[in-house]
Amino acid sequence: MLNGIRPSRAAERDEEDDGPEEDDARRVDWRDLIRVTRGHRPMIAGAMALSLLGGLMGLAQPLLATRTIEDFANHRPYVLALVLLGAVFVAEAVITALGHYLLERTGERIVLGLRQRIVDRLLRWPLRRYQQHRLGDLLTRTTSDTTLLRDSLAYDLVEAGVGVFVVIGGVAMMIWLDAMMFLIVAVIVGAIGGLTTLLLAGIRRSVEDAQDSLGAMSSELERALSAIRTVRVMRAEDRERDRIGQLAVQSYDNSIQAVKRNAVINPAMTLATHGAMITVLVVGGLRVASGAASLADLVGFLLYVTYIASPLANMFDVFATLQRGLAALQRVNDVAEVPTEDEVSPQPVRTQPHAPEPVPDAPAIEFREVGFAYEPDRPVLRDVSFTVPRLTHVALVGPSGAGKSTVFSLIARFFEPQSGHILLGGRDVLDLTVRECREAISLVEQSAPVMHGTLRENVVYAKPDASDAEIERAVALASLESLVDRLPEGLDTLVGEHGSTLSGGEQQRVAIARALLPRPQLLLLDEPTSHLDAANEAVLARTIEDISTECTLLVIAHRPSTIRAADRIVLLDHGRVEAIGEYDEVAHLLGGSRDLVG
Repeated sequence: MLNGIRPSRAAERDEEDDGPEEDDARRVDWRDLIRVTRGHRPMIAGAMALSLLGGLMGLAQPLLATRTIEDFANHRPYVLALVLLGAVFVAEAVITALGHYLLERTGERIVLGLRQRIVDRLLRWPLRRYQQHRLGDLLTRTTSDTTLLRDSLAYDLVEAGVGVFVVIGGVAMMIWLDAMMFLIVAVIVGAIGGLTTLLLAGIRRSVEDAQDSLGAMSSELERALSAIRTVRVMRAEDRERDRIGQLAVQSYDNSIQAVKRNAVINPAMTLATHGAMITVLVVGGLRVASGAASLADLVGFLLYVTYIASPLANMFDVFATLQRGLAALQRVNDVAEVPTEDEVSPQPVRTQPHAPEPVPDAPAIEFREVGFAYEPDRPVLRDVSFTVPRLTHVALVGPSGAGKSTVFSLIARFFEPQSGHILLGGRDVLDLTVRECREAISLVEQSAPVMHGTLRENVVYAKPDASDAEIERAVALASLESLVDRLPEGLDTLVGEHGSTLSGGEQQRVAIARALLPRPQLLLLDEPTSHLDAANEAVLARTIEDISTECTLLVIAHRPSTIRAADRIVLLDHGRVEAIGEYDEVAHLLGGSRDLVG
């Protein structure tokens, strides 16, 4: 219990979902790779059937070759056997190519589904989760890690299955032709193969470390590019290059560790097969010369050794690639299995299918003894109580760390109250879904993010199907007409990355227009004048006055002019409500504007 703050059902569930750290997360294995193929297995089965059919045709070729040699040696007709051998060879090539195409196509579809799932879940994470991960690392998990999975998820799994089938079939035929010669081959290949298997163990860890370093590098590059003007002015290019380059070197070093192990596998298996073939030639030649074996059997045996050499080497290569796939799947799973906001947030228990109607004449928002803490024993809000009547303009003021932003986060359902109650339109927010709560509000952040795209796309972001009349109304309310007239293509002008072609004040007004378009019942403004000069501040003051006639305003305010414009002021300090009233009633408690900046 946090100094009298009792944990609510939402808080308890949130703590349960935190779970262990990533390093202690469940380790994935090959069964998880197979589970990811769910929904694509008929296509994979078809591709495997084609590959097996191609394998059968390949296994038949040494027998046909042996038959052709025997017919020729015994002066029997051999043309039919030779034609059949050529037909089987061509058919194997066509069928194998078709099987590989289906596998590649299925692998791409599996990766597409994985990426769509990851993107969907990333966009629905609880807000606190974004504070635990670097943006660049999340991007790496969505892109390069899923690409690394592509071969392992379909092609390599099937390749391993078909390879096992071909090797078993080849081994059976070799035993049938000459059991003693097979034992010689088995000893040579088994000895080298056993040593090679030991190298596979370290590949997964090296790949995971390399991908972690790559994610960290992406995060640092994203951080530097997002603040490129500051980087240039502070002459930090060389330092950033060295910082990011060091992470690139770490990724390189870890990749090299995996490459070293992987590089030994194919040569080792090639050595094993070549050694086996030379031994078979020498020992088999002696047996043929002594009459203990026929030349046809020796040729057939050698063909089977050659035939299984490639799939046997591929199997070891596949196992190495599967280790890479497991490493990538581990990083993808760590993200994909994080519970989404809907899974973490408590769901309302209802006896009727729809949300209850707003309570007539109820305040737009009401806090009743609300307590909240981000960390145990460090409460941010303590028994906070206040009301915001409908169609009023209320300023939320207080020094930095007083809890103002936390109040906004609780209203927006980014977090749940750990004690007390929050009522939206007279209804407890826990009796509503997160979506229903957010349909009633809009938020304009202090940073006023403007996304890449056109001005129109930014304005209609919350309501893409808005009519021209609705857009014009929002533009007018946010005093954006002059900006629209100035831009070369009006609303259809691109605004650049993060709205880079707009001034800070213009970005603020774009964010206000975006928030007003869906006609919210409650508009949350986080210090809307922070980026404005005196002229733009006066324009925004008139905008706020117009807005307050249509919806309720709750404004985090720091500037005296913004505070004076409010109908009512709620003063927070150290997570408690110190005073509520009109400006004249609480002015003596404000302590000057310097104390309110935060």
